[in-house]
Amino acid sequence: MIKFLINGLLRDRQRSFFPILIVAIGVWITVFFHAYIQGVFSDLIDSTARFSTGHVKVMSRAYAENADQKPNDLALLGVDQITADLQQQYPEMTWVKRIQFGGLLDIPDENGETRSQGPVFGMGVDLLSPGSSEIEILNIQKAVVSGRLPQNPGEILISDKLAQKLEVQLGETATLLTSTMYGSMTMYNFTVVGTIRFGVTVMDRGAIIADITDIQEALNMTDASGEILGYFENRIYDNEKAAVIIDRFNADYNGVEDEFAPVMGKLKELSNLADYLDMGQNFSGILIFIFVLVMSIVLWNVGLLGGLRRYGEVGLRLAIGEHKGHVYRSMIYESVLVGLAGSVF
Repeated sequence: MIKFLINGLLRDRQRSFFPILIVAIGVWITVFFHAYIQGVFSDLIDSTARFSTGHVKVMSRAYAENADQKPNDLALLGVDQITADLQQQYPEMTWVKRIQFGGLLDIPDENGETRSQGPVFGMGVDLLSPGSSEIEILNIQKAVVSGRLPQNPGEILISDKLAQKLEVQLGETATLLTSTMYGSMTMYNFTVVGTIRFGVTVMDRGAIIADITDIQEALNMTDASGEILGYFENRIYDNEKAAVIIDRFNADYNGVEDEFAPVMGKLKELSNLADYLDMGQNFSGILIFIFVLVMSIVLWNVGLLGGLRRYGEVGLRLAIGEHKGHVYRSMIYESVLVGLAGSVF
């Protein structure tokens, strides 16, 4: 029966070619736009996780309440032990320490006087430890425009736009003016060894990246950091898995009243992306429904026209004794074959 139907479709182009073509185009458009929307939101999640929140983030309770201000005076203490405990409890995840800070970057002239100066947003990450995953997570190697990665203490990377604005050359000294963990002013000299461009406006406008050990020394943050970020395997965010991990972690500190006790949050909550991600899923579903509905109407009309053209065929089949139900089912089978062929193409 199926072979008979296939032969009939192959021999009659009006029953096969145009319906298959319509199905193929409709499926292609639907899948393309669905994948495009999912790709946009996946890229947004990936960028947010890399530079800001991780898939999960551990902070002090006081820091979490003012996280938008990056208050390093409320940073976590004893982060080496906390990170080691996290790595032991969740070995399938990657855990990294980070310090985010702001300040002024001063470029001196040959007399030590200020030649140029500009505001910067900085990140202290693990660049020098053997086997560090931060270079891969942040795609620092690919982001380097000129120069090289830091290889020694006291070396930094700055955004390419900032380097052009401040007219700083590779190998020159740059002085960071900022505040320490305890609120006092500090000045710390670095050597510019490379410029970077991430393709993220905030980062490319005025970012500097230094080894976290240098930043801890500059900001008087020995064994302290503002954040500990966790990443799942393959760097793919799983909201349900993240929820299980943070519930388990936070349960261990429910009875602790200290405002500097660690607390964990997940990307969807920390980044304020929950509404956007839900909207993206709903929009994707609506888009698929609209395309499928339009395609169904078009195919319905094609089927009606084909049915009128096959009026004599149906009458002949009924006249020779074929049952109505069998005729109807054979047409359904034909439609299924056309749909499968169009979807495969």
